[in-house]
Amino acid sequence: MEKIVIVKWRIKESETSRILKLLPELAEKTKSEEGNISYTIYQSESDPCELILCEHYTDTAAAESHKRSEHYKKIVAEEIIPHLEAREVILVKKLV
Repeated sequence: MEKIVIVKWRIKESETSRILKLLPELAEKTKSEEGNISYTIYQSESDPCELILCEHYTDTAAAESHKRSEHYKKIVAEEIIPHLEAREVILVKKLV
């Protein structure tokens, strides 16, 4: 069964430009993972510190594999999460 994850990040204002520079590499490497269907990052038009990530994987195993990848550990766990004011992970299922 496909796995869809929505993640909401609130970046510390002082870290926004630095973190935005990390996102192209994160997206490129994630999209090349086996089991990744899509990976899109959005920025709020009204608040540049707010990002929404939409992640779509073939199954739960692929989503879990993403969290164990070297680029996730290096970019997300080490370089982004410590500089967030808030982080929300929402697991969703497609209805229609």
